[in-house]
Amino acid sequence: MARLVFGMNQSLDGYVDHMKFAPGPGLFRHFIREAEGQVGSIYGRRIYDIMRYWDEEHPEWGEDERAFAAAWRRQQKWVVSRTLTSVGPNASLVGKDLEGAVRALKAEHDGEIEVAGPNLAKSLTDLGLIDEYRIYLHPVVLGHGDPYFAGPRPPLRLLAHDRIDGDVIRLTYAPA
Repeated sequence: MARLVFGMNQSLDGYVDHMKFAPGPGLFRHFIREAEGQVGSIYGRRIYDIMRYWDEEHPEWGEDERAFAAAWRRQQKWVVSRTLTSVGPNASLVGKDLEGAVRALKAEHDGEIEVAGPNLAKSLTDLGLIDEYRIYLHPVVLGHGDPYFAGPRPPLRLLAHDRIDGDVIRLTYAPA
């Protein structure tokens, strides 16, 4: 059975924003290894739109960017959206029955499936479907934006904490 993992970069004041701060080289390589080992990813529409950047080659990319793009393109992607009618390569739309679809994905696959997007994570948290939360805490204060937890924080139990790439701390939690 697959495990659902919600992990995102977060500011000290609890916000996620891919456009305001980015991972350093060591953390980016960590994300490459994670992407290479994941069964796939479940995306909300907004984060999927951002991640579509990796579908196309860019001449300015270095080795790490090409490695991440290759891993991302290989992954199966499931997109939860009320507005999209089609998605890109190696991706499919999740139907109206989010809970049934995600329970089926968990039953059909082994390994880790990434959950991407705080609003989607809230819906899956409310359904009791997320198995692990990974907060990559950056020493940045944004003051506004989308919070990591889009709703009330569920009771959590700390599983691990470690420093990645200098000043970034990964906090790993499971539902309590």
